[in-house]
Amino acid sequence: MATENKNLSAYDKSTLPNAKDFRFGVVVAEWNEQITEGLYKGALDAFLDNEVPEANIIRWNVPGSFELIYGSKKMLQTQNVDAVIAIGCVIQGQTKHFDFVCEGVTQGIKDLNVQSDIPVIFCVLTDNSMQQSIDRSGGIHGNKGTEAAIAAIKMAYIRQQASLAHEYKKPALLNSGQLQIDNESLKIEE
Repeated sequence: MATENKNLSAYDKSTLPNAKDFRFGVVVAEWNEQITEGLYKGALDAFLDNEVPEANIIRWNVPGSFELIYGSKKMLQTQNVDAVIAIGCVIQGQTKHFDFVCEGVTQGIKDLNVQSDIPVIFCVLTDNSMQQSIDRSGGIHGNKGTEAAIAAIKMAYIRQQASLAHEYKKPALLNSGQLQIDNESLKIEE
């Protein structure tokens, strides 16, 4: 498993851009609420730890993971946000329903990223068991919600940089690293 030897909650705050002026949308599925609430808590805590004012975090609930696509789309269209996180949890059952929901949500979130200028972060657990989901929503592997919030901060910054490069008359300065917002360069680590 990809998360077996990784704590999803670990990040180096010193490598992140200043997030205090960003606005974030978080769309949370109500299905598997124990898990999605844990993921939301991880995201919220990471945003607050990185000085995002609570007033700049907009939360919407949707019934289930499949509805994350529509909820995220409407969030993008109606709220002035810099990034959206789609939080859900689909657990393998005895039918193919799991496959159809996982595929649909994955493709839907991908489509939103292609169609919109605002990044949508995929924070949907697709586990084989409830225990695996518990382990990734604040359990032994940390919290995927935390990881999603850090990704949202980084992507909001990239969007901001790209917009500045487009508007700035000398984008070569920005591309060269000579011009940076807050004099910080973004370090993306795998």
